[in-house]
Amino acid sequence: MVERYRNLVYDSDRWTDFPFRPDDIVISTPPKCGTTWTQMLCASLIFNATTFDRPLAHISPWVDMQTRSLPSVMAELEAQTHRRFIKTHTPLDGLPLDERVTFLCVGRDPRDVAISWDHHWANLDLDAFMALRADAVGLDDLAELGPPPADPPEDARERFWHWVYDEGNSSPTLAGVLHHLQTFWDRRDQPNVALFHYSDLSVDLTGQLRRLADLLSIPMSEERIKELAAAATFDRMKGHAADLAPNADEGFWRRTDDFFHRGSSGQWRQLLDQQDLHRYRHRVDQLIPADLSEWAHHGWIKEVHSD
Repeated sequence: MVERYRNLVYDSDRWTDFPFRPDDIVISTPPKCGTTWTQMLCASLIFNATTFDRPLAHISPWVDMQTRSLPSVMAELEAQTHRRFIKTHTPLDGLPLDERVTFLCVGRDPRDVAISWDHHWANLDLDAFMALRADAVGLDDLAELGPPPADPPEDARERFWHWVYDEGNSSPTLAGVLHHLQTFWDRRDQPNVALFHYSDLSVDLTGQLRRLADLLSIPMSEERIKELAAAATFDRMKGHAADLAPNADEGFWRRTDDFFHRGSSGQWRQLLDQQDLHRYRHRVDQLIPADLSEWAHHGWIKEVHSD
């Protein structure tokens, strides 16, 4: 049975009866884990290019996002003649599985996700977003979604603990992020399911791009891989935010270039002390097994960590 994931922003029911093509790629990540980065890497390999003829959000549409009507998104995908790579924030158990399709997931240290999401939410113009949603799908379903989210606490540490203890699986809470990752972790041995990690991309972008090229059976020389990786660094992408930031043409970011805020790992160290980390680890241990926790926080490429 396919699970339904639904909130103010997206509805996984929009994937129902999706007409896959045999070589489609689905990029399924929790929010703020490197979705746009992975879309950029896929685009670079598929087009063998560092710039594109239209915004990345239209080359790689977000199917379940509710600021565009589903027919318009499907028409855009149907018209594509290149190998398609499609964005979603729906976990794997909410997607129609097809063995002909490659499903990619990207994880990130959840503590960094919390910090990034905090900034992300502050950069969202909610009124502009709701106006787009009203035009695209209407607002009649809002009552079914429950009360609107309360204003976040003013204190950054309080906002972090609210994120940690929220039980929701359909929003970017700690439970939601870890649940999403576990739906992939549990199927990681399947040949069409692959896990990447933000930390690995940060420390070895060239190597991870080579791994992605091999996974997608896209032949590419080592020299070209290096060139494509150089064009997909955080600073290069931030410099092209108008073309690369998701939904940049829809006008609901207060600052489009601020979608790419810092891109660094370990920002949580400025917020959490050792007592906080002990409390945080206890919560993680309640939600996922130890092997997934190790990967979720550190990735495949092991470095020396003091946490």
